[in-house]
Amino acid sequence: MRQPFRRWCATTALIITGLAMAAGSTACSGGASSSSGAARAGGAAKAPAQAAPAQGGGSGQDNGSGQAGSGQAGSGQGANAKAGAGANAQTVPGSLTGQVDGIQRSIIYTGSITVRVDSVDAAAAQLTTMAAAAGGFVGGDTRNLDAGHSTATLVLRIPAAKFGGVLDDIGDRLDGHEVSRKVTSDDVTETVIDLDARIQSQQASVDRVRALLAKAQSLSDITSIESQLTQRESDLESLEARKRDLADLTTLSTVTVSLLGPEAAVAKPEPKPEGGFWAGLTGGWHAFAGALRVLLLILGAVLPFAVVLGIPALVVLWLRRRRRVPPAAPDAPVA
Repeated sequence: MRQPFRRWCATTALIITGLAMAAGSTACSGGASSSSGAARAGGAAKAPAQAAPAQGGGSGQDNGSGQAGSGQAGSGQGANAKAGAGANAQTVPGSLTGQVDGIQRSIIYTGSITVRVDSVDAAAAQLTTMAAAAGGFVGGDTRNLDAGHSTATLVLRIPAAKFGGVLDDIGDRLDGHEVSRKVTSDDVTETVIDLDARIQSQQASVDRVRALLAKAQSLSDITSIESQLTQRESDLESLEARKRDLADLTTLSTVTVSLLGPEAAVAKPEPKPEGGFWAGLTGGWHAFAGALRVLLLILGAVLPFAVVLGIPALVVLWLRRRRRVPPAAPDAPVA
């Protein structure tokens, strides 16, 4: 049995070896033929490539002129796009001047300044005059009169174009010396453009619903369409109100002036909350102390009632237990 098995194994190994050699020779011949084919194709491609320069003069000029024309058209489209964007951004009246890439920017400026003066009332009168001269007005006036400790806070609405000049005049020309100043700006150009687009879309929607309402005949259709129309008109009015608010803020900047008397203390800004492990530990300790104070408060409130009502109750319980205790039985005689 062993010899036939060995012969079968040897025969199988020879067959596999022969098949492998045949496959290898076939692959080599295929690679050689593909290489020769590629060489022939390369030789054939060289001829058109050599002839192309002779024919490419006129086509190159045509392509160049075509590219120049397309470039001019592209630049014209880009200019039209920028002009359209600028026109959309200028919808809010009174926006602060300043163009970036052809777009009219809408910027809200807010300033605050603190000035120590000899007379708070006189300085407040000067501020009112400055605001009126700049074309603005006083939007708020809060005063606390206490001799040398007097303070006042005035909110001035100043045209955006004169914001910086008025702020400098307050610091320089007011009868006193400047203590602190802060100016912030908020660019709302994208918000304004988005509002314009939403208002236009909402107005078109309202017009469509009104057209449907004019064509409605049944009572149910009229009721349903009127409900939709009321909702859409409300949304449109909300968008328009927001646009008016932005227009007011960009047209008139806000300056908050704090006036301090000779002996008035400067209001300190609130410290920012700290973070980290120590802040958490401090917060936990404060919470624990607060809870302990509450418990002690409750105990102090309950203690008088416990003393007044608890002692009589304990006496009554003691007396009742004493009555319930049976007398001790006499000892039995010993026989």
